Amino acid sequence: MEESPLTQDARPTSFQPKIDHLYEDLFKQDDEDYADSDGFWGEFFLLKPDKSALERRLEAITTDDLLHTQHETQQLFMRAVYQVKAGKGPSDEHALDTLTVFLGVILAKRYTNPSADIITVLAGLDEVDAVFFEFANAIEGIVRTSGSLEVRNKAIDVALSLTSGAYQTSLISYFTHRDLFPALMKFIQDSEIPEQVFKPYLLLGLLANYNKFEFRNPYRLRLEDFVNEGIIQKIIRGLGSACSQSRDSYIAIQEDIAEGWTLSNTLAYISLGLLAPAKGAKPTPPNADDVKEGFAVLPNPNAAVLLGVYDFTNANKIFCSNFVSCPPDPRTGEAPFSAFLSFTSYTLHHGYRSSRTTLYGLLNLLILRIIVEDLVLCKILCDPEVLLAVRLCRQRQPFLPATPKPRPTITSILDILVDTINHNLRRHLDIPLYISTIGLIHRILSYLTFSRTRLTYHWSLLWQTLLSFLRFMTTYAPSLTVQDPDLPLLIKPFLATLALAVTSGESFLPDPAAYDDLFYKLVEAGDYLNRFKKAFQAHLPSPEALNASPNGPTTAPIDILIQVAAHYHDLVEAEKGKGRMSSNLSPREVSKVIRQGYETLSLPAMDGLDRWDRFREGDERGMLKRVARVAVEDTKRLLRASGRRR
Repeated sequence: MEESPLTQDARPTSFQPKIDHLYEDLFKQDDEDYADSDGFWGEFFLLKPDKSALERRLEAITTDDLLHTQHETQQLFMRAVYQVKAGKGPSDEHALDTLTVFLGVILAKRYTNPSADIITVLAGLDEVDAVFFEFANAIEGIVRTSGSLEVRNKAIDVALSLTSGAYQTSLISYFTHRDLFPALMKFIQDSEIPEQVFKPYLLLGLLANYNKFEFRNPYRLRLEDFVNEGIIQKIIRGLGSACSQSRDSYIAIQEDIAEGWTLSNTLAYISLGLLAPAKGAKPTPPNADDVKEGFAVLPNPNAAVLLGVYDFTNANKIFCSNFVSCPPDPRTGEAPFSAFLSFTSYTLHHGYRSSRTTLYGLLNLLILRIIVEDLVLCKILCDPEVLLAVRLCRQRQPFLPATPKPRPTITSILDILVDTINHNLRRHLDIPLYISTIGLIHRILSYLTFSRTRLTYHWSLLWQTLLSFLRFMTTYAPSLTVQDPDLPLLIKPFLATLALAVTSGESFLPDPAAYDDLFYKLVEAGDYLNRFKKAFQAHLPSPEALNASPNGPTTAPIDILIQVAAHYHDLVEAEKGKGRMSSNLSPREVSKVIRQGYETLSLPAMDGLDRWDRFREGDERGMLKRVARVAVEDTKRLLRASGRRR
């Protein structure tokens, strides 16, 4: 057989996709003007983008090189905007995917002059207004009118990439001037399942927080005026779904089934019943190091949506009312507010693990504070006829009591606050976290006292927790007194809460035995009360301040507590002196003395134990700005993770 005159080239070891070859041509920095060729861009957007390849190439380019190739990057951005605006498939979808990756990488780089350099890379100073107004118009048009849910989602991804990437620059102002609010609400109205609400509402939360302390943010104003309850309820169901998923991330690391629960019914409770093990199967105990590492990165980035929850709660009473009363999701049986409380419980249980976790916990406490400060809403939370089942975190001792049955919502909130106190105690105490926690307990007891609502609750646990906290603060007073200038903002409501319970407990405690138990625990803490006063004397109200009360001279809460403890201590000692009791009294004997001592107990003048300052957003400006920055970073993480999954 004669040999063929044709020769066969060696088979290449790998093939380079055509789109990757175009990325290489665009950024090779030679003299060929690929960026000016209509044919090049027509082919570029006709091909499905390789997002991972584009991300790698862009990340490999330094900021200096980006500025040197500004013509190419400007052309990429402007040509992509043109394709989006033209609305012809599949080029418009490919352009949206390209923009999401492009903006995500470009805006994440560190520049010498961030605003000016980013404008140079994306559009150029002379063209920035025209290009970005076109960009905002194109995104708004797709979100509002596109018939494809997939395309609308991609447009929101692009908007999230710009908003999160350029949060500290003026580029976001193009979205605030265009006002995406109606388009985002239209998207939510058309959504079919709660999960579709997440990204548009996440975007709304970021936009509503942009420079809101520096100017009247138009998105915040829109939230105040919004009255469409149908859309509000869709938002709330979407938030409930996001909170459930975030809570389930904790459970996936360490199961914490309480007594009275089983793994099967818990999985069913969170819509994972098919994953329940067969009868007789024993779960494998988690590795301690894996558990620690897993918890360290939680909550998952979905928590960024809480920023929008806060803004809507603070701005709109219709939202708040629907939030606390929205019925359970028919798919899961879990009400959105129940999911929110459950997620709050798991977040605050692990609050000490990172500043990020603490910030999200503080944000949730702020949401609860706004709700509790509303008398109408607080009445719903305390109503014994309005019951809610909430799965609370029990992943570390001391465990909360197992409460699988529905009960008044306020009892679950109190449990969350008790758990927060117990699981975040550190010598270097997180003062803002404890200010928020104790302040919320104080507001709840003030409402119960005012409304004379008798609440069935494990009150003994609350008193034990508060007095254990008093012992902790007394023990570590030397480090606490020099740690934080805001310490008086913790001490004042803490002592007021205890004094209010002692003086007005008969208003809300369910029976005399619960009141007796409070006094019994106070007598046990008598020595620590005196030591506490001595240790924190400089942070307590002065006699002059007490005498200047509008209702006349009053007694400091710490002195009320000391006097009550001393009164019963003297009665116990007197009974011992009569020989009626042994030197070691039983709890029953002490309780008997307490009941007898009510007749001779004389409480001093008191004023303002049930008073508290209403929430003012400006007081929390620093914390809210830190939360916004965390939410921005989490949004970037979400977008990167979403891009890799596609």
